[in-house]
Amino acid sequence: MTDPVAWTEVRVEVPQGWQELVASCLAFGPCTTVSLDNTSIGQDDPAPGFETLRTFLPSADDTPALRDQLHDHLRALAERSGAKELENLSVRFTPLPAEDYATSWKKSWKPFRVGGLAVIPPWFEGETRPDDRILRLEPGGAFGSGRHATTRMCLMVLQERMGGGERVLDAGSGSGILSVTAALLGADTVLGFDVDDTGPVYGNQLARDNGVEARCTFRRGGFEVLTPDDGPFDVVLANIYSDVIQAQAASLRERLHPEGWFAFSGCPLRHAEATRRSILDAGLRIERERPRGRWMTFVGGTK
Repeated sequence: MTDPVAWTEVRVEVPQGWQELVASCLAFGPCTTVSLDNTSIGQDDPAPGFETLRTFLPSADDTPALRDQLHDHLRALAERSGAKELENLSVRFTPLPAEDYATSWKKSWKPFRVGGLAVIPPWFEGETRPDDRILRLEPGGAFGSGRHATTRMCLMVLQERMGGGERVLDAGSGSGILSVTAALLGADTVLGFDVDDTGPVYGNQLARDNGVEARCTFRRGGFEVLTPDDGPFDVVLANIYSDVIQAQAASLRERLHPEGWFAFSGCPLRHAEATRRSILDAGLRIERERPRGRWMTFVGGTK
């Protein structure tokens, strides 16, 4: 009989609103799944205004080098985002009794709905509404939970504005949630790209899980992976850091069809003015600004 695997819990307390981005930093190497839990056995609840992220790795992989790598990922995220609240995040490593912690978190993950879109895990056995559109999502760090305010707002905008038959560009596609949802809503083709090494892998898997892989393409890299033959696109999505939107607003505008529309999110409210100015300076028209919590989403078209 094989001995049970011993596990180490990696616990990070994260300011509310930043869970999905921080979770992406934890999804590397043996840390492949991240759960959002307020507490774990024998540990206190997080401080007010914080949530707890947990991932698990086999104790044999819990080395000083891996711990240093995890801290480096978190520091790099704080630097890229410019968010002071992400500096010096508390990380705890706790040995656990032998158990399948890599999958036991599934017991507490709940399906949720955004408008008429029901986001459910593969093991869900309950009932959905007859008119729901179903997005089957294997939740985890690299996939993202889909619950982040910016993701939710983009999902709402897609449901409100998609008519079917569109060509869609998803800049910073990450796990592919927006790309796959666009395909489920009738997009003819979707092209997503992301600098994260895992992005295309998980995007393609998510597309396969939802039966839209024939209409979705994912590339690894930044704006340099776009070719002259890509576009114009009827819909341009960008749920990414606001500084990237500011720097690439003109490039996004070049890819947008004159009669198309865009949705740009990932912008903290404190960066809204600079981001707004960059969008307008690029020759785009903002039709609606949609705040949610501490985040802003810009929706519009060309001038």
